[in-house]
Amino acid sequence: MMEIISIRENPDHKDRAIGYFQRSWPSVMPKIYEDCISHSIDARDSLPQWYLLKKEDEIIGCAGLITNDFISRGDLYPWICGIFIEEKLRGKAYGSMLIDKAKMDTKMAGFEYLYLCTEHIGYYEKYGFKYIGQGYHPWGEESRIYEIKV
Repeated sequence: MMEIISIRENPDHKDRAIGYFQRSWPSVMPKIYEDCISHSIDARDSLPQWYLLKKEDEIIGCAGLITNDFISRGDLYPWICGIFIEEKLRGKAYGSMLIDKAKMDTKMAGFEYLYLCTEHIGYYEKYGFKYIGQGYHPWGEESRIYEIKV
């Protein structure tokens, strides 16, 4: 059985989510996920959201829905970020479950589009995302920007 856990709706999963994001994205300073996830629980507005994907009793993936993914296009939001599926379980479209949850929450929050930035080519297009241009990160890199109408 598969389940998506919203940390905002299930704050008892906060510490587990923080640890999972930190392990899944070791290139990101650990304090960033701790701070973002901790403050999302009582946020005034509908964003940010953080999700865990659970298969039976095991966490197998994660994603976030945020206002900006450290990219120059501050005029675009919200962004799905931190999408991760355990390597041994990739290729089974589990990532699409997290994308669908983010799309649903984006629409419920009153937004028309959802964005993401990535270096991947071909993966997100399978789920309806369209490439719209490049964006620039504060650390000097650039990423492809995609959008999807929700």
